[in-house]
Amino acid sequence: MAQYSIKDLENFTGVKAHTIRIWEKRYNLVEPKRTYTNIRYYDDDDLKKLLNVSILNRHGFKISNIVNFSDEILYEKILNLAQTQNDVESQIESLVISMIDLDEAKFEKVFNTAVINLGFEEAILKIMYPFFEKIGVLWQIGTINPAQEHFISSLLRQKLIVAIDGIVDQINGESKSFLLFLPEGEFHELGLIYYHYILRKNHYKVYYLGETVPYDGLVEISKLKNIDYLLTSFVTAISEESAQNYLNKISKQFLNSTIYITGIQSKNFTFELPQNVKVIENVHQFKDEVASLS
Repeated sequence: MAQYSIKDLENFTGVKAHTIRIWEKRYNLVEPKRTYTNIRYYDDDDLKKLLNVSILNRHGFKISNIVNFSDEILYEKILNLAQTQNDVESQIESLVISMIDLDEAKFEKVFNTAVINLGFEEAILKIMYPFFEKIGVLWQIGTINPAQEHFISSLLRQKLIVAIDGIVDQINGESKSFLLFLPEGEFHELGLIYYHYILRKNHYKVYYLGETVPYDGLVEISKLKNIDYLLTSFVTAISEESAQNYLNKISKQFLNSTIYITGIQSKNFTFELPQNVKVIENVHQFKDEVASLS
């Protein structure tokens, strides 16, 4: 069972901590527990309840009425909203609930509704990407259960792979090439798979190596193929010194290539990057970058 602070609840639901405390006292909406050191915390049930309430409240339901709904009525109303409303925040919150409950059916309903309303790529950009950014921060500090994060990541991974397989290649001898990989010890490849989708859709030649690729493997690739661009990601915590040494080695090995780096950690690097290394802040920037290369 995960443990959440009231600030975590605020970040997940958008409901201010002050309001949560009022609802807690006035309506007994959630009931905080205490650690053996007397620190207040909330569990999955509290987060799920507050997410459901915040969704309905945002759609015009009064809090005084919501607290009297049974769990069955609450679930029914939330499901109806998720399938009929094009409300990005509510759909993201519904995904959080499906993650907490390990509810694949709910994930499918929310995801399919988003694809119908927005199209596949926009559904990923406007709903799935912000969703994973939201839970990614909490994963980093150990707030959420890793099994829950892996569950939901696996479901989206399947969707992306199917989408990539469905793209008809229009690659020729003049097509630019990308090498996609994660450094050794890095396993968070979901973002990299989405970048793979973007590149394939734009008809680039992609060599996808996936997670935890040894440096020696990259050296061998450099001998076999002329690579125009590399893309990697840093999500797992890494020291500045280790990151700098790694990027310096990659830069020298692929001296004539442009190396793109992304991920939570890359935004925090303070050292001077090699000349051929460029940080990608988000997927929107990457899409613009890809368009400019054409």
